[in-house]
Amino acid sequence: MSITLGPNRYGKAESRVVRIYRDDARHEIRDINVSTALRGDFAGAHLFGDQSKVLPTDSQKQTAYAFAKEKGLVSIEDYGMTLGSHLVDTVEHIDSARVEIEEFAWQRVLVDGSEHDHTWIRQGQETRTAAITVTGRGETRETTVIAGFKDLTILKSTGSEFTGFYQDPYTVLEPTNDRIMATSLIAQWRFNGTPTSWESAYAGVKQILVSTFATVHSLALQQTLYEMGKAVLEEFDDIVEIRFSAPNKHHFLYNLAPFGVENNNEVFNADDRPYGLIQATVLRDDVAPAPAEAWDSYTGLV
Repeated sequence: MSITLGPNRYGKAESRVVRIYRDDARHEIRDINVSTALRGDFAGAHLFGDQSKVLPTDSQKQTAYAFAKEKGLVSIEDYGMTLGSHLVDTVEHIDSARVEIEEFAWQRVLVDGSEHDHTWIRQGQETRTAAITVTGRGETRETTVIAGFKDLTILKSTGSEFTGFYQDPYTVLEPTNDRIMATSLIAQWRFNGTPTSWESAYAGVKQILVSTFATVHSLALQQTLYEMGKAVLEEFDDIVEIRFSAPNKHHFLYNLAPFGVENNNEVFNADDRPYGLIQATVLRDDVAPAPAEAWDSYTGLV
């Protein structure tokens, strides 16, 4: 029997970095969770315990914190590309570096109707994400940037139906022409190039996704996701692929008949599990696919 070492990687997971900009009286805050993962010539560490080619995970953590000051932390995509490129360029044994980032949003406190200069309240609509994979050096370098968000809970009280589905002997679900549709959405989109502004691109994609969810009359959550992805690709030429993971947050009409109360699609039981999970990819057919590693999450953050 032959035994061999398979694919492997290592890194520092979930370094919590908070950067405060104090350039004037009005401070700015960026709050992130950053993970790094390295691939390369690390067989010796696994086979013989030889650490001579292993950049310590602590060094990766220290670089993440130092770069928040030295290189700046304005957009998570730029920060991630800078960090990933540095790791590949400065350590000859590293073939590729992956940087995964979550960003946590903060909203300024209002005092007497005006925004306070240095106090915030944590926002909770969604968590912004980015995954940057840097492979190779010089002319052979490839950088893949996947932006996105997770945990965006969105609900529409009408404009959704579910009928005409396949039925087997175990089907008890009743068709409906008017239902609540809700999900806690994960969306990730891949860039081919660099947008003029990462911040405006993020805001624009999010706005298209939520407005399409609201306005498309849905015959299925699958159809809605496709229309959302299509709308993004039609608007942004530098986005070539978008992926969704959408748990169906079920709302079942509650039976009030035992109390003599009529329920005209007004009172529901929000059931958290089990739930349907819909996943879909919408992409341009004339663009080469990204390496599998670009979508392969290191920590489950994205």
